[in-house]
Amino acid sequence: MLEIYLPIAQVNVDIFLLLFLSLSVGLLSGLFGVGGGFLMTPFLIFMGIPPVYAVPNEVNNILATSVSGSLTHWFKNTLDYKMGLLIVSGGVVGTILGITTFTYFSEIGKISLIISLLYMYLLAIVGTLMIIEGVKEVDQARKKVIIKKKLHEHNWFQGLPFRTRFPKSKLYESALTPISLGLVVGFVAAMMGIGGAFLMVPAMIYIVGMPVKLIPGTSLFVTIFISAIVTILHAFNYGSIDLTLVVPLILGSILGVQLGQKIGQYLDSSHLKTLFALLLCSVAIAIAYDSFFRDKTNEIINNQVVSSDLNIFAEFTLRFSNESPLLYGAFAIILAITLGALAAWMRKFMSPIVKKLLSDFRDKNKTKKEEVKFPEK
Repeated sequence: MLEIYLPIAQVNVDIFLLLFLSLSVGLLSGLFGVGGGFLMTPFLIFMGIPPVYAVPNEVNNILATSVSGSLTHWFKNTLDYKMGLLIVSGGVVGTILGITTFTYFSEIGKISLIISLLYMYLLAIVGTLMIIEGVKEVDQARKKVIIKKKLHEHNWFQGLPFRTRFPKSKLYESALTPISLGLVVGFVAAMMGIGGAFLMVPAMIYIVGMPVKLIPGTSLFVTIFISAIVTILHAFNYGSIDLTLVVPLILGSILGVQLGQKIGQYLDSSHLKTLFALLLCSVAIAIAYDSFFRDKTNEIINNQVVSSDLNIFAEFTLRFSNESPLLYGAFAIILAITLGALAAWMRKFMSPIVKKLLSDFRDKNKTKKEEVKFPEK
């Protein structure tokens, strides 16, 4: 156990536990194709980090993983920029509304309770719906039931005014639909420290009607802008971005996402969804216990550190955050984007090399087996 002090959040955390959790959540994100903010933020709170700091720092982490994932989809040309920019335009307004609401509850001293309640109810609802859907898929697969779906399911949202064409997605529908979606996602991101993918992805499928292959990349593209806006607003208004917390979060999450995406190619998605849903419900129960039953008095006392204990980096971080909050927030964004971009480029560079090595290894083994089966006379 090696504890580090977070100078902005003003608490001690176990660095190995922090890296393990960020790696694990990144792994789950890669497996299920959703952002891990709605798991990582509660975990940070369980570690003793106040919600007012857990939310913005996890958003900064999501920015890095979104950049990494979005660039991967950009390389594959699976992004709808027009749809994404309309969602972002609504997301800007939603983010401002979310920050305003966050400020109000912070001023009256209820923000921790509000965040806990939002997570508790949202995870319980989403987890329950995913369990129902997962059980249906497993049952259909067992009975070998095949359900034919239409190419596009039209609904009244798509028929609203200001209809426009989306050539990439081959859609013709109201621009108000993606803008409204962005409004909701931006608000949720600012309040809860999540990228909003677990709300955005189902909405893109069932409300917007986008092709499935374009959804992950477009969702990540939107998350980049919303996460950047949330990060800069939290840094400027509250000075709550802590680089000592952000860096291990980003490093663990990026590595976990890359591993999860590789492992996910070999696993059954139906069973994975059900297990993931059970995890969400478990986290919701844990949040309820943490919020209403667990005694935190001793933790608060144990986590207190006097200013004389600060190292050089901690003092620099505090001074930078207090004297230039806007510049500090911009630096946090640039750091996240840079690390995320480096991870994407490294994956692009290493992927062909790894594939070639695996191919050569398989060919070599195949040759050896043939030599054993048909020895030379």
